[in-house]
Amino acid sequence: MGQYNLLRTVPNIQRDVSARTHDKQVNRAAALKFGVEYFDGPREQGYGGYRYDGRWVAIAQDIIGRYGLKPGDRVLDIGCAKGFLVKDLVEAGIDAQGLDISAYALEASPPEMRHRLHLGNALSLPFADHYFDAVLCINTIHNLDRGGCLTALREINRVLRRPEAAFVQVDAFTSPEEKSLFEDWCLTALTYLQPEEWVALFHEAGYVGDYYWTILRLD
Repeated sequence: MGQYNLLRTVPNIQRDVSARTHDKQVNRAAALKFGVEYFDGPREQGYGGYRYDGRWVAIAQDIIGRYGLKPGDRVLDIGCAKGFLVKDLVEAGIDAQGLDISAYALEASPPEMRHRLHLGNALSLPFADHYFDAVLCINTIHNLDRGGCLTALREINRVLRRPEAAFVQVDAFTSPEEKSLFEDWCLTALTYLQPEEWVALFHEAGYVGDYYWTILRLD
């Protein structure tokens, strides 16, 4: 496996980066609670309102095809937020579960999904070895320090039946200008690297699944 853009069908998001440079420490402190402010508060503190809009339907189908999943196969979404991807995987016949550190997000999830969503973190997945047929971790592990990223990637490997059946997306930059732009915008990321540095970290962790980057562009 290797570089793969799983989120290519998601519409581009317009970001007012300058708005986050005001009261940055206040906004960051609010975002790091991963509560109502982060998910459903002002855009300066997070998503600016995280609601189901159907964007995960196509991604769920791509996941099924990419990893050769069959009805009843088990999939884990680490950093599942309100469980929207879990919902669309389940509706496609997959036995999906989610994990997130935000009690608020899990409580705000679709009621029919709540029994599938777990409160926890990527450093210690509450699942048996080789339990899942695929694992997804989208824009999550970069909220850990470098050592935490390594631990999380090794945990992903541990719970997978096939180590290649995984997808991880992380924050990255390819120039000093992109790094500066990212630092103005980001609220929660602790580890953000150049793509080749991420690849080296994946190799160090023994991670062999798919990966891709979230990069803020200057244009």
